[in-house]
Amino acid sequence: MADISIQFPDGKSKDFPAGTTPADVAKSISISLAKKAVAAKLDGKLVDYLTPLAGDGAIEIVTKDSAEGLSVLRNTTAALLRIALKKQFPAIRLGEVSADEDGFFVDTDKDDQQVSVDELDALSVIVEKLVSDKLAIERTSLPKADALALVKDDPYSTDLINAVDGDAVSFLKIGDYQVLSDGAQLANTGDVKKFKLLSVAGAYWQGKSSNPMLQRIYGTAFYKQADLDADLAKRQEARERDHRVIGNQLDLFFVDPKVGAGLPYWMPNGATIRRTIERYIIDKEVANGYQHVYTPVLANLDLYKQSGHWAHYREDMFPPMDMGDGEQLELRPMNCPSHIQIYNHHIRSYRELPLRIAELGMMHRYEKSGALSGLQRVREMTLNDGHTFVAPEQIQDEFKSILDLMVKVYRDFDIKDYTFRLSYRDPKNTEKYFDDDEMWNNAQTMLKGAMDDLGLPYVEAEGEAAFYGPKLDVQTKTALGNEETLSTIQLDFMLPERFDLHYIGADGEEHRPVMIHRGLVSTMERFTAYLTEIYKGAFPTWLAPKQVTIIPVSEEKHGAYADKLAAELKAADVRVNVDKRGEKMGYLIRDAQTHKIPYTLVVGEDEMANGTVSVRKYGEDDSQSMSSDAFVKEILADIASYSRED
Repeated sequence: MADISIQFPDGKSKDFPAGTTPADVAKSISISLAKKAVAAKLDGKLVDYLTPLAGDGAIEIVTKDSAEGLSVLRNTTAALLRIALKKQFPAIRLGEVSADEDGFFVDTDKDDQQVSVDELDALSVIVEKLVSDKLAIERTSLPKADALALVKDDPYSTDLINAVDGDAVSFLKIGDYQVLSDGAQLANTGDVKKFKLLSVAGAYWQGKSSNPMLQRIYGTAFYKQADLDADLAKRQEARERDHRVIGNQLDLFFVDPKVGAGLPYWMPNGATIRRTIERYIIDKEVANGYQHVYTPVLANLDLYKQSGHWAHYREDMFPPMDMGDGEQLELRPMNCPSHIQIYNHHIRSYRELPLRIAELGMMHRYEKSGALSGLQRVREMTLNDGHTFVAPEQIQDEFKSILDLMVKVYRDFDIKDYTFRLSYRDPKNTEKYFDDDEMWNNAQTMLKGAMDDLGLPYVEAEGEAAFYGPKLDVQTKTALGNEETLSTIQLDFMLPERFDLHYIGADGEEHRPVMIHRGLVSTMERFTAYLTEIYKGAFPTWLAPKQVTIIPVSEEKHGAYADKLAAELKAADVRVNVDKRGEKMGYLIRDAQTHKIPYTLVVGEDEMANGTVSVRKYGEDDSQSMSSDAFVKEILADIASYSRED
């Protein structure tokens, strides 16, 4: 049998007999590597550890401590779960399977009722038995016709097989079961170490809302118990910080699928938080020279054709509304064309520049149903949007001004963990980006130069720009460690050209302005979700929907005093309520803590006699007695300082 040439990551090559497996290659390198190895990458593609190698190629051994090694483990655990499902529910139908850095899932469908979370323990027992049996996992291949016959009663597996290129369909043989699988697998069920079936949720078949709703079973797996324990602790923290869960607990918002997915309703508590953010950001922008406007959420489709949104962004826009007389109206996906109309309404002079226009602008974007999530991914959103029209020589100063404002806003919201990313176009993608090499080179050079002059650290990301120009994205870390774009500044030479914008210069001639798009705190929806998770629902006093709750020991004896205190606080614009439910004192105090109200005041005979209050702060066990006047001063100082300790 002829030899094959295997190239290693260091560039060296070695000849092996044809049919050699990655396991053989690993053993030839070192016994310790072979013990850690679980798969291989052959010419960049993951393959099973015991796959015979038939030809030359570049190999990389995949070990347990790598991301690919973890993916192989999770692929295998998902395959065992599919067997367990068939054992437990012989008529169950099986859909898509996926394994990634977050775990794995298996989609299922049953006639009577879907798999419930209460049945996960029984399924885990079956998987554990398969693991303890230490069954060999063999890769097999069937002709497509035979594969289809094997799953003839399962429309989802049938669709998956029909989508396979070529006539050979990959299966795994594990004991008496054959499992449809094309991902790299471990060599033995006994190699599956620590796993946990986590939850169930609905998921549309292949992510399309027009398809049947299946039941998705989520799980995760690790090679070490300590890693699984750490992951489960992180997931528990995620559940405790999930803005959807907190939103329900604190009655902030809800989404009703009967009314429309991705269309949140803001309850009074949530609306109070949002209104506080809106008033704050408008005051900040007005103080920094922005002129706030209101513009329509509908516009003629021709406006978005002229701007380029229809050509480059159509898939994310709702279908136009045909008015029956040749006019087509479109729900706006962006506010920039509207602000261009504001600029263009008058002849502009160089003396007016920079001209800063801002709006809390409502927009609509068509998000697929499967992507919608609470307030983070919605179909209707209100963006903290701003556009500055500048002369070319003003770009750097305006860029600095926007960044300075952004940093001040972050400080007030106690946002500290953020980085800068310069987002450029992919010059090879002529479909996605406006086709003007000179414009792109000029804009990207200016943005990079401004960052360099400011001395700020940044990373560069090709292919992340808007279709009309490069941008600076401010990346923040969510409470769970995920990266998210919170703010953005975009240079735009294209739209001023498309809309033929001018200003009259000092020389009396027409000149073309440059447009700077910027959003300080993203949309009200996404920013509220972000803050909810960062604060874990315990909003700082200035943002809290209810800042004070007053509990009279006896409504009959002390209710009037509680009402008098509440009136004084309301007169000072403090959000306060008096809890007159008549429940036991301990229950009312715990309830105030559960709802994360910053200050709980208890008033009884002594407080009424002395003009004092008993103050308990959220998260503290002890109360403090102080005069009512002193408390008013304390809470007003707390609110004025944006609840910062410094």
